[in-house]
Amino acid sequence: MQKRILIKNHQQEIQLVTRRTMLVVVFIAVLSFCLICRLAYLQIFKHDVYSTLSTKNWLDLVPIEPTRGLIYDRNGVLLAENIPVFSLDVIPVQVQDLPKTLTALKKIVTLNDNDLSQFWKQLKQHRHFDEIPLKMRLTDEEVARFAENQYRFPGVVITARLMRHYPYGASFAHVLGYVGRINAQELDEIDQVNYSASHYIGKLGIEKSYEEELHGKVGYEEVENDASGKPVRVLKQIKGTPGKNIYLTIDSGLQFTAEKALAGHHGAVVAIQPGTGQVLAMVSQPSYDPNMFVLGISQKDYQTLQQSSDQPLFDRALRGLYPFASTIKPYFALEGLDSGVITPEDTIYDPGWFELPNYSHRFHDQNGRGHGTVNVSKAIMVSCDTFFYTLAMKMGIHRMDDILNQFGFGNVTGIDLDDELPGVVASPEWKQNVKGAHWYNGDTVNAGIGQGLMQATPIQLANGVATIASRGQRFIPYLLLGEQAPGKSYVTEQPIALDPIKLRDPHYWDVVISAMQNVVDSPQGTAYRMFGRNYTYTIAAKTGTGQVSKRRNPDEEDKQESMPENLRDHHLFIAFAPVDHPKLALAIITEHSNVAAEAARVIFDYYLGPPQNANRPAQTETKKTTK
Repeated sequence: MQKRILIKNHQQEIQLVTRRTMLVVVFIAVLSFCLICRLAYLQIFKHDVYSTLSTKNWLDLVPIEPTRGLIYDRNGVLLAENIPVFSLDVIPVQVQDLPKTLTALKKIVTLNDNDLSQFWKQLKQHRHFDEIPLKMRLTDEEVARFAENQYRFPGVVITARLMRHYPYGASFAHVLGYVGRINAQELDEIDQVNYSASHYIGKLGIEKSYEEELHGKVGYEEVENDASGKPVRVLKQIKGTPGKNIYLTIDSGLQFTAEKALAGHHGAVVAIQPGTGQVLAMVSQPSYDPNMFVLGISQKDYQTLQQSSDQPLFDRALRGLYPFASTIKPYFALEGLDSGVITPEDTIYDPGWFELPNYSHRFHDQNGRGHGTVNVSKAIMVSCDTFFYTLAMKMGIHRMDDILNQFGFGNVTGIDLDDELPGVVASPEWKQNVKGAHWYNGDTVNAGIGQGLMQATPIQLANGVATIASRGQRFIPYLLLGEQAPGKSYVTEQPIALDPIKLRDPHYWDVVISAMQNVVDSPQGTAYRMFGRNYTYTIAAKTGTGQVSKRRNPDEEDKQESMPENLRDHHLFIAFAPVDHPKLALAIITEHSNVAAEAARVIFDYYLGPPQNANRPAQTETKKTTK
C-alpha cells in the first residue's frame, strides 16, 4: 500500500497567520499612535491658529479710516477741511470679470479716462480684497442710478467717505500743499497697517510735513458674514484715533492782503514775526488750486500746469533763487563797521563809477552822475553802489561770506516745510568746485552789491531782515503754531532760538537801522517816492534791483518799460516795522516788475495801520479749547 503525503501543515499555517496578525496589529498601533500624536499637536499646540482660521470663516476685521485732522490759521480760520462724499468702490476679489464690469458701469455712472487710469494704478498697489475707489464724489443722481442696479454688480459698493477740501483754493496752496492717492513708493515707506483703510497721504507742504499728526490711527470693525461672505452685522468696533487739528502761524487776513498786493504779478512775499520766527504770510504767485490733486489730476491738466510759462507749481518763496541785489548792503555795512574796516564817519567820493587798479573796466553806479561825498549811512539810504564796490574790496570776499553765513544765508532756514533751497553764498572755493573757474577781484566787486554769483530765497531774505530787526537775535522760522489731539488740550509750539549775532559795538545796529529808516523817510531814499507818505508807523527798509539782462549803458534802469517783459529787472524790498518794537518783517520779490515797495505799503498798512486794522479778524483762542 502506498504511503499518504500530507498537503497541509496545520502547525506551520498557524504560525504564519499569527505572525501576520502581529504585524497588522503593530502597524495599526503605530498608525494609531501617529494619529493620536497628530491630533494632540493640532488640538493642543495649534489650537489658537486653527481656532482663528475657523473664526475667519464667518468673521472679518474691516479697517476703518481715521478722520484726518483739520488745519486752521492762527485766528481759527479753517484752511483745510473734510467734506462728506459718496465714492464708488470695487472689491476685485468679488468681481468675476473686471473689464466687463467697468464697461457696464460706464452706462450707469460717468467714468472718464482719468478715473479708470487711477483705478488701474491703485489696483496694482492694493490687495484684491481691499475696497479700491473707482470714482470719488458721486452725484446724487449717480448714487440713485447705481442703487437701482447694484444687484448686477457683485463686488461693487457705494461707500460714504470724508474727502479733503481746501476752501480757499490757490490762496494757501504752497503753504498747505495737498493730499493725493498713495503711490507705490509711498506704500513701501509707510506703516501699511495704519494705512490699511487709507488711500490718501500728504504730498506737499504742511500736509506732508505733519502727515503723522494729521493722519491719526486706524480703527477696526469685527463683522459677521453669512455663508456667501456678505456682511450680516457688526459684532464689535475698535475705534481709531482721529488726526490732530493743527493751527498755523499764518494770519489768513495778511495772506489775502499780500496775495492781493501781488495780483497780476509774478513773485513772492514772506512775512515773519521778528521776536519769534513765526511766519505770518507766505505767498508765491501765480499759484494753483490744490483741490485738483485730491481726486487725482489728469495727465493733461498736470502737463498744462507743469508746462505753463507762469510756473504756478513752483514755490518761489522756498525755492526761488534771486540775486540779493542791494538788499545785501546792510549786511556788508554791519560787517565793515564791526570789523573796523570803516567807521560811521568814513566817506568816499562817488563819481558814478568804480575802477579796480590796473583794470580798465568801470563798474557803474546805478546813478550815472554819482552821489558825491558818501558815508555808510548815506550809502544805504541812496543805495550807492560805488561805496559798496569800495567796501567789498577793502573787506575781501571771506569777510563778506562770513557775515552772510552768520545771518543764515547759504543754508536752509530750517522752516518746517520740505524742499527748501539753501541759496548761494559764493566764495573762491565754491566757484572752483561748482563752476570750475578761478575767483577774480571783479567777482568780489559784483558781490558787494549783491549781483553776480550770490543768490538768496525770499524766506532767507525775510529771516535775515527779521534778524536785523531783532538786533542780532535769530530764530528758526516756523509755521506750526500749535496742535490739539481729540479730547485733549491745545499745545503751543515754542520758538527755537539760535545763537545771536553779536557785534563788538551794539551801536552799529542803530547806525544801519537808522540808515534803513531813511530809505523810506528821506526824500533822497530809494523807497521814498515808491512807498508813499502818510503812514502811521515807523519803518526800516532796503530796496534792491536784480538785473536780468546785462546793462548796455548805466542809464538803462530808466528804460525798463521799453524792454520785453522777460528781460526787465526783478525788484526786491526788505523791511520791518515798527522800528523800535518790530512786529512784522517782510521780504518781497516781484519778477520783471517794479511794484515791490507799493505792495509792502499795502501789507504794512493792513497789519499796522489803524484804518485797515479795524477790519482785521481778532486773534482768538476760543477754537483751541478741548474738543
